[in-house]
Amino acid sequence: MNPHLHPRLYHGCYGDIMTMETSGATCDVNSLISCGIRGSEMFAAMDLRAIKPYQALIKEVGQRHCIDPAIIAAIISRESHGGVVLQRGWDHRGLKFGLMQLDKQTHHPIGDWDSKEHLSQAVGILADRIKAIQKKFPTWSAAQHLKGGLSAYKSGIEAIVTPADIDNGLANDIIARAKFYRKHGY
Repeated sequence: MNPHLHPRLYHGCYGDIMTMETSGATCDVNSLISCGIRGSEMFAAMDLRAIKPYQALIKEVGQRHCIDPAIIAAIISRESHGGVVLQRGWDHRGLKFGLMQLDKQTHHPIGDWDSKEHLSQAVGILADRIKAIQKKFPTWSAAQHLKGGLSAYKSGIEAIVTPADIDNGLANDIIARAKFYRKHGY
């Protein structure tokens, strides 16, 4: 897919990540080297090879749900490192499944962990969360809606009450990783 021919499909329907501000991964005493935008980019780069086999699938599912493929790649990087840390599709505790790590206590995962069917389910849930945040907070900016949807993907819509709830390490890390993946063809 040529992004110049299909800019809406390439960027998704929820704002241009390249114009969004982000602080990257959270910095604390234990992670001073692997934090901030540089830390997010470092982890994204480490996962690039593992995510590459899913690039066409990510773009197809992103187009179907109007979600920026770079966002999908960034979530896959953060949640499962491209699947390399999963055990038959499950996290080490057996609670989350698939490339984007759907929680089995909240969702009933469908399909194989790295299948189009399962990725479409996860991306559909993300799109629904973004739309719910848009409806709940109609005066927020596109960046706040996207960050709110990313936060709600992990913690639920009810956990998002104020803009402070979305300015967190998760959303900022995903946006920073997504910017990296956009520069690498997603």
